[in-house]
Amino acid sequence: MKTLLKILFIIFLLWMITGAYLLNTEHPKSQIVMGLGVMYMSFILMPIFIYYRYKDGKYKKYVMENKDKKKADN
Repeated sequence: MKTLLKILFIIFLLWMITGAYLLNTEHPKSQIVMGLGVMYMSFILMPIFIYYRYKDGKYKKYVMENKDKKKADN
């Protein structure tokens, strides 16, 4: 999974570099390339990254519990 994320991130970086190059050369499709790159990051790269980071419940050590709520429940 970690290797997959690295590959997807490299693809994203290359995509954005290509889009920036096309913007500088004023290519008519440059806006589309950049937009598709952002959509790729939003809908493919980020969900896979979030799943990978939180699949084992590692986030629980960062969650702050409200102690007053526990007292009110008792």
